[in-house]
Amino acid sequence: MAPDLAGKADIPVQALPPWRRAVLKVGSNLLAADGSGLTPLYAATLAAFVAASHAAGREVVLVSSGAVAAGRALLRERKTVGRDLAARQALAALGQSPMIGLWQALSARPVAQVLLTHDDLRNRRRYLNARATLRGLLALDVLPVVNENDTVAVEELKLGDNDNLAAIVAALVDADLLLIASDIDALYNVDPRRDPRAQPIARVAVISPAVMAMAGGSGSAIGTGGMRTKLEAAAKAATAGIPTVIFNGRDQATVQALIHGQLRGTLICAAGSRMQARKYWLRHAPAATGHIRVDVGAARALAGGRASLLPGGIVGGSGDFHRGDLVEIVDADARLVARGLTQYGAIDVGRLAGRHSREIEALLGYSYGTAVVHRDDMVTIGDIEASTGPLPP
Repeated sequence: MAPDLAGKADIPVQALPPWRRAVLKVGSNLLAADGSGLTPLYAATLAAFVAASHAAGREVVLVSSGAVAAGRALLRERKTVGRDLAARQALAALGQSPMIGLWQALSARPVAQVLLTHDDLRNRRRYLNARATLRGLLALDVLPVVNENDTVAVEELKLGDNDNLAAIVAALVDADLLLIASDIDALYNVDPRRDPRAQPIARVAVISPAVMAMAGGSGSAIGTGGMRTKLEAAAKAATAGIPTVIFNGRDQATVQALIHGQLRGTLICAAGSRMQARKYWLRHAPAATGHIRVDVGAARALAGGRASLLPGGIVGGSGDFHRGDLVEIVDADARLVARGLTQYGAIDVGRLAGRHSREIEALLGYSYGTAVVHRDDMVTIGDIEASTGPLPP
């Protein structure tokens, strides 16, 4: 039975958007609530939400802060621990293990640590590797716990917010929903800690400058984010077609209600569907120099929009492109068939042309998967013409 939220404050209860895969971001203000180290006080309820979601056939990727707070708590008797970047990086390295240990203690499933920097996600090759790792962990029924690699990411640690990282991870794993657990109930028109007349905002259609103006700075001495970074993250997710919800992770009834599809918090709508956003990017982003040429059978299969490009359908390629580049796929008459992200560079594509997928590792000495271009990373000529009209001959 869903918890009764009827008597809670003045935030209306609304339906949670339907989802199968979500990214849940949990900040330091929930994991180190009293400032003396990590505690399961609020994490336990969030972990129960993750477990219940998994039992219902859903997938959750956790983006967790708390490493710096955990490291500082381990050294709290040493008065010389500073707060400059070098000290914070050392504390992050020290605190990663207890942070992961906390989530493992609260999870019946194996927990895997994934450390990322924004550079990892800006670099297309590392982006694909990170996505493959996270998808592989989900396929293995493992709970991925993602955190910024604060030990080496100086710039990211200085700016320091896992809210934006969570939005990037949501796009990375093709999530249906971004959940941001906060220490306040929702987005308010003004800071509710300072103004008792603050009014909650239940639904945001578009993150406009007026909406951004409602956000202040960091609300905690422990964490590095605030409502502004949450809205920045929601804007990134919206662009990728992913809605965001902001809710109070300290309120047990609110967290439990999420299991039953009820939200008491703020829903920030997506700008179109996730597929529309992805296809728009694949249609319009600049392609690498060169192309992959396919035979008649492969061209026909790709045109249906449900097939990946396998080595057997490739006739050859041209140009200089690398793993992770956006390439054009053409038929024997050089007519555009599709555009997509290649898992293999131009030299490898030439070696794989006409061969079976099971030969990839033997031919190259490694494998990035059976598909040269996966259907999830591809937009077909039909998709392109549907949005732009027929291409010129």
